[in-house]
This record gives sequence, structure tokens and C-alpha cells, in this order.
Amino acid sequence: MNCAIGSKVDLESFDEEIARQYRACVEDLLDHEKVKKLDLWEQHNHTSRLQHCLNVSYYSFLICWKLGWDYRSAARAGLLHDLYFYDWRTKKALRSNHAAWHPRVALDNAKRICEINPIEEDCILKHMWPCTPVPPRYKEGFVLTMVDKACATMEILAAPAARVIRAKESMEVE
Repeated sequence: MNCAIGSKVDLESFDEEIARQYRACVEDLLDHEKVKKLDLWEQHNHTSRLQHCLNVSYYSFLICWKLGWDYRSAARAGLLHDLYFYDWRTKKALRSNHAAWHPRVALDNAKRICEINPIEEDCILKHMWPCTPVPPRYKEGFVLTMVDKACATMEILAAPAARVIRAKESMEVE
């Protein structure tokens, strides 16, 4: 993973200041075996859970960085907000309450691999609002929650949009 979907910033680049700043926040997490394991799970429409978490992490970081807010907590929480290892689509008991249940699972898993500060904890626990009743307490949590929704929408629509564009291009060629 060297890029958030939709971004031209190479997150592995040493030439770009924003990439260096982002990496400084999350490099330890990106190197962790549990986080890398997220790449084995599909999240939205052929997007891996790791790519989704990277998308949420980077865009939450970017918004908070530009606003002068706690971008480090936003980046770290974004990378950890879906740190669970099951397919909720196939586990019958989870289908009805996955939205409410998985943030707690992700937080428990995150606490096993690193220290979590109060902002990160709140961001992870409440990222499914308004599907869960309690909204985020911190502004970084609202950013992460909205970025999560935007990234999920982008990931779900990306494949169908690409098919439409390819179909239109093939019609123009004929």
C-alpha cells in the first residue's frame, strides 16, 4: 500500500513532506503483523480492509493536519478503526449487529498491539455513528466518522463507475 485511493501522494516517498508527516504517525502500525493481516480481508467491493483503513487514516490525517487538530490520533485511529478479522457477511449472528459490535472488537484488538489515547479510543468506538446512538466526543472523531462514510462510498462505487467508463470508451472506439 503506497497510496490512499484517490490520492496522488506516494506515502512511501521521502520527497513529500506530507508523506513523511503521515508515516511518522503510523509507521509502527503499518509494520505490525496484525495490521498487515487486514490485507487478507475484503472490506468494500474488492477493496481490502487494510486499503480501506489506510484511506480513512490518510484522509482523516490530512483534514486534521490542515485544520491544526490532533492529526496523529486521527491517523492512528483511522488505521485501527476496523481492526477485526472476520467476514461479517458470512457470520449469521453478526449480520444484524455488526455496525454496533465491530468497533468494540477493533478497539480491543488495537489495545493488544499499541497504547491507545482517549481521542483514538473515542474515534474507534464511535466511528459507526449514527448507526450507533452515541456521537463522537472529539472533533477528530467526527472527521474520522465522516471520512469513513466517504471512503466506503468511494470504494463501493469505484468498480461500477470504472465499468461504466470502460463501456463508454469501448462504444466510442467502435
